[in-house]
Amino acid sequence: MASISILDLVRIREGGNARTALDDARDLAAFAETQGYTRFWMAEHHNMPGIASAATAVAIAHVAAGTSRIRVGAGGVMLPNHSPLVIAEQFGTLDALFPGRIDLGLGRAPGTDQMTFRAMRRDPQSSEHFPQDVQELQQLLGPLQPGQRVQAVPGTDSHVPLWILGSSLFGAQLAAHLGLPYAFASHFAPQALLQALQVYRERFQPSAQLERPHAAIGVNIIAAPSDEEARFLATTQQMSIANLFRGTRGLSQPPIDDIDSYWTAQEKAQAQGFLSRSIVGGPETVARGMAALVAETGADELVIVSDIFDPELRKRSYGLIAEAAGAQVLAEAAE
Repeated sequence: MASISILDLVRIREGGNARTALDDARDLAAFAETQGYTRFWMAEHHNMPGIASAATAVAIAHVAAGTSRIRVGAGGVMLPNHSPLVIAEQFGTLDALFPGRIDLGLGRAPGTDQMTFRAMRRDPQSSEHFPQDVQELQQLLGPLQPGQRVQAVPGTDSHVPLWILGSSLFGAQLAAHLGLPYAFASHFAPQALLQALQVYRERFQPSAQLERPHAAIGVNIIAAPSDEEARFLATTQQMSIANLFRGTRGLSQPPIDDIDSYWTAQEKAQAQGFLSRSIVGGPETVARGMAALVAETGADELVIVSDIFDPELRKRSYGLIAEAAGAQVLAEAAE
């Protein structure tokens, strides 16, 4: 069975605020490290009232300070929004504070709309320099070279591990070329999943960071004691996706009994494509779904989004997922 990790969207709930969302993330990470999860990631999003992780490095520090073992990091930082030097300094600082526990996943998309991107004072063409920026970042996090006059302090020689994130073949090709681990965003863009994994594995070139390919895939999993309750809890995420299609960036909403009363037929069809790799159900349904997904993809790691409104029910979901993963490992060992 693949290892399991978490991508937390740090959603701000109706009735809550940014502080409660960040504290909920920290609490979830502390729980996750008792359940055998490998890493806990947060992602950079801007101008979204329902997400509290825009200052991703700061959010990582908050979560890492509340945990002791689990790896904490970005899944990811949208590198076109920043200079490589600034990111090297931020994550070099995180590594100095929490040595050996920090991950740096890198995305090529701006993670927001064009108006917000302009407000960040970035060149609209900056994403075209993504491969060069990744390599510059690698150098800044590596050993100081003779004659090097600009260095990241902290950051130099920290060797914070980099990941390439993507939802297309471009990221797969770049990760393979640089010999970096690759995480595919199948939790929201599953269409090219299998092709991207094939490209990554076939073209992978070993590097100082990684000897052989390591592929993680994002997956939405909503677990509850019964299939019926899990489907009910999943309506929170379904409403968020419908709102995304509508251009409405609101707060996370409590689940509802009839999702078809909320979205249109067109929104439902769009959402089904968006969520086609999702696993929603009770423990047996989740265990079967995870096993089938790993068998189909050969994923080394599942990065799980369990987008549930109530923080305690979200923790319960991740606990049930960990149990399902553990049961699968025992079953494989017995074969």
